[in-house]
Amino acid sequence: MPSPRIARRAALPAPRTLPVVASPADLAPYVIGFHLIPDFPLMAFAAAIEPLRAANRLAGRKLFAWRLYSRDGAPVRASNGIVIAVDAALAGAERVPMLLVCAGTAGPGPGDRAAGKALRDLTRIGCTVGGISLGTYVLARAGLLDGRRCTLHWENQAAFAEQFPRIRTTGDLFVVDGDRCTCSGGTAALDMMLHVIAARHGEALANAVSEQFIHPRIRGAHDPQRMALQSRLGVASAQLLAAVEIMENAIEEPREIRAIAAAAGVSCRQLERLFMRHLRRHPRVYYRELRLERARALLRQTTRPIMDIAVACGFASASHFGRCYRAAYGCRPGDDRAPRAQGGGA
Repeated sequence: MPSPRIARRAALPAPRTLPVVASPADLAPYVIGFHLIPDFPLMAFAAAIEPLRAANRLAGRKLFAWRLYSRDGAPVRASNGIVIAVDAALAGAERVPMLLVCAGTAGPGPGDRAAGKALRDLTRIGCTVGGISLGTYVLARAGLLDGRRCTLHWENQAAFAEQFPRIRTTGDLFVVDGDRCTCSGGTAALDMMLHVIAARHGEALANAVSEQFIHPRIRGAHDPQRMALQSRLGVASAQLLAAVEIMENAIEEPREIRAIAAAAGVSCRQLERLFMRHLRRHPRVYYRELRLERARALLRQTTRPIMDIAVACGFASASHFGRCYRAAYGCRPGDDRAPRAQGGGA
């Protein structure tokens, strides 16, 4: 087999065929099922299934196969409106070693109970089940994550943890806990499937697939979902970043600006100047906006009483919370709780 360096020098390089690290029992394709929930995120689904296709192409044989399922066997519409045909209804799913639920909504939908039963039946015959993006909600409602570690899209983590306190929620890219696996969605699905490829057929193949998608590094399970705070804010001030990190970690019990400044190693006046220069607002205003953003997510993704949400986000009274909320979003907290598709995950 030509080395990667030699292959790149060729004028028209053919797809590399790599040795497969597999036992004779693994010669049959490893079949992965995907249960698509209406409004599923197409980005996450593509990031999960395309590495399997690329692995087959680079290995020169069918290492992986896939089956697509829906609630009733009918085509499923993604969140961007594209309709995907499936192979069968989930209730009639054949025995597969792994089945992943891909969803972009947090609320229960039609057939949720039937899906839960089908998933529990699959686990009884040794199937590994998992969730991509908000597919974690489907597994949780089916009782398949109790006492387990899991992850889901960062935007929904706080609401999920409130709704399912018996489940250990993490901010990891993906989590494998025995025969349960969950993924935060988006491009994190690519990293999770690259680890599946590496576990079955070696790191060389996984790295080659990663290169095919111009993915320079296979991220580990514990890599953070969100970009570094410095990149998110577009600032380099260590003192400002330290202050914002303190604020993000103290939503329920807000700290005094004076205490935050001291912890960041600056005076209150210096901290105010840093916030005004880089973020165009007073630190107190920025802090309140952070807490209101958390409150808005909880309002839209949970059924917790408004007063509970106000307290969980550091507001002493419902009236104060309501005034701040209306000033920020132009409506009362209760108005933002109108029935809606509870989307979020990418």
